[in-house]
Amino acid sequence: MSEKLISPRVLKGFRDYLPEAMIAREQLMETARRVYRSYGFSPIDTPALEYSEILLGKGGEESDKQLFRFTDQGERDVAMRFDLTVPLARFAAQNIGVLGTPFKRYHIANVWRAEKPQKGRYREFMQCDFDTIGTDANGSDIETLLVIHDLLEAIGFERFTIRVNHRQLLNGLLDQLGLAEHSVTVLRALDKLPKIGRDNVITEMGAAGISADAAAGVLDFAALTGTPEEILNQVEPLVADSERGRDGLAKLRELFAVSSAAGIPSDRLQLDVSIARGLDYYTGTIYETFLTDLPGIGSVCSGGRYDNLAGLFTKEPLPGVGASLGLDRLLAAMEELGLIASTSTPAPVLITQFDATRLGDYLKLGRDLRAAGIATEVYPQAAKFNKQMKYANRKGFRAVVIAGEDEFSTGVWTVKDLTSGDQAQVTGSEIAAHLQAMLSQ
Repeated sequence: MSEKLISPRVLKGFRDYLPEAMIAREQLMETARRVYRSYGFSPIDTPALEYSEILLGKGGEESDKQLFRFTDQGERDVAMRFDLTVPLARFAAQNIGVLGTPFKRYHIANVWRAEKPQKGRYREFMQCDFDTIGTDANGSDIETLLVIHDLLEAIGFERFTIRVNHRQLLNGLLDQLGLAEHSVTVLRALDKLPKIGRDNVITEMGAAGISADAAAGVLDFAALTGTPEEILNQVEPLVADSERGRDGLAKLRELFAVSSAAGIPSDRLQLDVSIARGLDYYTGTIYETFLTDLPGIGSVCSGGRYDNLAGLFTKEPLPGVGASLGLDRLLAAMEELGLIASTSTPAPVLITQFDATRLGDYLKLGRDLRAAGIATEVYPQAAKFNKQMKYANRKGFRAVVIAGEDEFSTGVWTVKDLTSGDQAQVTGSEIAAHLQAMLSQ
């Protein structure tokens, strides 16, 4: 009597990644690693599971609600990390004596949030973070902006905007309006402005005891538009009596001036005083990055400065600043924009096989091409031409190398470009150079 089969299925909000999707993900991760390393960021890793007290209360009530939290077999209260920044704060508090400051790290790993799944958003997703710990220098904030810019450009985007704001600027306004004690409520509500609209934000603030006039003052501030200089000039009198506001103003002026001097195009950088970033731990500069051709997908690279987060784990001051590439959201956008090549193989070249007695020759050619830097797959057995070509087209190979009895007798291989359909006769000594030229086009 056979056992009942288990239905193969995936939990809601989670997904399998087939080779075509996984190849695109790995290409993005490799690009992120290359850019991060070019700025001197070093790789680290931390456990997926932390004591719940490490994670609770760090990102706000909403983040706490989204924790995958349980009691393990050792009766410990544990939770899955919801981002990579809070574990970094714990990591830095434990290891900074060995690492020294400033410490620059990148971390590419999965995180988990029990939130409602939606397009481009899952309960398990990859984050590609980079952070600088142990300095409050505005230069690190500006470098963070440069990394975001160079990362998007390296991925292949030309049309994108990095929106910048400063929490101290917002706090300065709240000082002026007498709302300092309501800062968490105001900033959380303001962060929802693009999703729920002005009237609902005012209602949400009102429910927390904030008058309609005060709420309207915050939203009028958030609606300021113009060039960064024009906006900052409008903001200056609004925060003139607040030390925090003046500090945020000065740091933003420096950020825009230095970014321009460093060569960041002005059309890719925008001051947006409406962005607040919902997580409670942000204290300074904040960043959100939007694709010009698909703004509705949301920010694809976000972050900011958090000067007090590690203070929960150590008395040593460990201010930090960084950002995270939303890998899966960005991939969803790239797929919608037709920017992902359709392939399910990381090797662009397939060597077909027609003569089983020549297996060693086929495998030798494969090794020679790999030694020349060309990823190559050899079809595993002699088979009919149509069967092997069907395999090549389905997998998305760029080129096929064909050798049968005639090719072996003449010492000339047939190379077919599956993109153009062109064929060429190439000697064994020339085949690597021929393929390299083809693949570089």
